[in-house]
Amino acid sequence: MDASADFDPWNPRFVADPYPGYARLRASGRVHWFAPSRQWLVPHDADVRALLRDRRLGRTYLHRFTHEEFGRTPPPAGHEPFHVLNGNGLLDLEAPDHTRIRRLVSQAFTPRTVEGLEPTVRRLARELVDGLVAEGGGDLIATVAEPLPVAVIAEMLGIPATDRGLLRPWSADICGMYELNPDEETARRAVRASEDFSAYLRDLIAHRRTRPADDLISALIAAHDAGDRLTEQEMVSTCVLLLNAGHEATVNTTGNGWWALFRHPGQLAALRADHRLLPTAVEELIRYDSPLQLFERWVLDDIEIGGTVIPRGAEVALLFGSAHHDPARFHDPGRLDITRSDNPHLGFGAGIHYCLGAPLARRELIAVFGELLRQAPGMRLVAEPEWKPGFVIRGLHELLVAC
Repeated sequence: MDASADFDPWNPRFVADPYPGYARLRASGRVHWFAPSRQWLVPHDADVRALLRDRRLGRTYLHRFTHEEFGRTPPPAGHEPFHVLNGNGLLDLEAPDHTRIRRLVSQAFTPRTVEGLEPTVRRLARELVDGLVAEGGGDLIATVAEPLPVAVIAEMLGIPATDRGLLRPWSADICGMYELNPDEETARRAVRASEDFSAYLRDLIAHRRTRPADDLISALIAAHDAGDRLTEQEMVSTCVLLLNAGHEATVNTTGNGWWALFRHPGQLAALRADHRLLPTAVEELIRYDSPLQLFERWVLDDIEIGGTVIPRGAEVALLFGSAHHDPARFHDPGRLDITRSDNPHLGFGAGIHYCLGAPLARRELIAVFGELLRQAPGMRLVAEPEWKPGFVIRGLHELLVAC
């Protein structure tokens, strides 16, 4: 059946509350054809979870097929800077390239390394919240949620503080291409951002070759020089991906999470009364209003879901937001419960593409929520927020608060 009646990712009302539509999708079947994006929608938790680990699917198909062999039209030549940048990053690679690069990058996210970043994360969160409180409030997203993870990732990469204002706009323009059916203006901005960000990083890599520092870019250069096969393009793409993936989830979980807490004053009161609930609260806020609503995979070999055969060359859209509200997996999923202990959400993915930075993101979220609870115990909402038009990466324009 066509799912257009229940799935409308370009409709602001659906973006604001997709969960009733998800419930209808789950009730009416395990897989649904969505003609506007030519994808198969998968709404059930068990299926989403299984397909994330199914090697008959991939983030790319170019490791096995040409565009023509796969029945796909190559992207326009003018979009090449974006696709070269995106196609050489961990998120869109499959083995063996994915395995090789992930092994190198994972050294920057060991438990010891992440623990070593804890003082920096706490200091940045404290300083940002200090500023918000001193002003008596403001836009929580622009003043606190965005600067924290961008600063942490930039510090890991070794990007000078004076240049960090460039990163968020570049990232936002590139991430626009992850939405369903991006228009030509979105593509144009993404191409320009890809070119500018790549040129900046190539200059920084050249500088680090002669003046290495204690940062991830220098470590990647050293790995290359030691014999690991890592091209300069792979270095650039890896750094861009770490920035994009390293802050989008934290920014939007902070905004979406506080909006959820303001709408559930009993849960907010419980969290204010007992900050020890922060770890389970963060996991629940990721599940309840997921920043990443949808994850796309290509079908490399025929698969079957609920009696429907999905052929090689098709694309599936795994609906994380729907999976997180599936009563077959989560008890009373429509209820926000900051004490929920059985909470295996998919907010950081699963399988070989599980987010390397998940432990760091969790520390950032606990730090920023904790500082807001401590320094602004009476923080309140000033105006009901509006959602940004994007659906795949779903977040608020702003969240105006008073302290």
